[in-house]
Amino acid sequence: MRAWQVTQLGEPSQVLAATEIPEPEPGPGQIRVSVAAAACNFADVLLCRGEYQVKPDLPFTPGVELCGVVDQVGTGVPSELLHGRVVGQPTLPHGGFAESALLEAHSAFTVPDNLDDVRAAALHLTYLTPWLGLHHRARLQPGEVLVVTGAAGGVGTATIQLGLAAGAQVIGIVSDARKAEAARELGATHVIDRSETDAISAVKELTDGRGADVVFESVGGEAYRQATKYVAFEGRILLVGFASGTIPQQRLDHVFVKNYSLLGLHWAPYLNRHPELVRNAQEELFDLASANQIAPLVRTAHMDELPHALEELGDRRVLGKTVLTYRPASAQH
Repeated sequence: MRAWQVTQLGEPSQVLAATEIPEPEPGPGQIRVSVAAAACNFADVLLCRGEYQVKPDLPFTPGVELCGVVDQVGTGVPSELLHGRVVGQPTLPHGGFAESALLEAHSAFTVPDNLDDVRAAALHLTYLTPWLGLHHRARLQPGEVLVVTGAAGGVGTATIQLGLAAGAQVIGIVSDARKAEAARELGATHVIDRSETDAISAVKELTDGRGADVVFESVGGEAYRQATKYVAFEGRILLVGFASGTIPQQRLDHVFVKNYSLLGLHWAPYLNRHPELVRNAQEELFDLASANQIAPLVRTAHMDELPHALEELGDRRVLGKTVLTYRPASAQH
């Protein structure tokens, strides 16, 4: 089968190689999926660099989010899953940037018929992160002020939509005018372009000096430092990543004096610890999409464009989500 493989660690455009490899065989509790669409994530960039928390042996196929059809099941897996269309997080080293991938059966979710492959691929990892963050960890309430840093990326655009669907006032923070326009088009209540405006003073002004109830923080570095300044008394800062590459060093005395909470979120452990929570979240996401309350901001491309797509993502030039398929461009939706 065709597959992209990381042959050495480094930047995606330099270390990814298109090759022919044998189709993987599912082990006990696993399913093999014929890949219909695979979404690009910053985790894939980190995997190529060897900077992700999971470090597969070389060579391996990245791709942590996909939609596809089950074509083989391992022992202990119900045969009813065969030929079903699912989304899920592949089991490395057999990731989604290939014609076939392996998934743990318990982590696969059946896709409703009214959602196409591309949208479904973008509604899994990208949306589960903010759903679990906003609802399970931060307990976002209607009417609260939610600030989203990195608001024009894949997870950021998903967070804007889920915040609005939850009844929050959403302030998106972006790094340039192009990204600001994208956040506005998604319906953000307010948008701050930090290349032109001081984010701290802008958030305080928009909230009459009170600050943000919840900050969905995915950038790290200076963006996190600013969040500690504009978060409200007893507010919550939800840490979901460090796209800037700089992991902040927290002053705990500041947390103590200002009475705000720091909440971490790495959603993958919930698959084993609280599987019903994740399954309910995924079903709600499908329901919201079916009701047109959320709609992934997606750019489609052919799988041959993977190195360039990940390079753009690593350079933070992507608006929304890039989803790759093996269909020609004229056949993509």
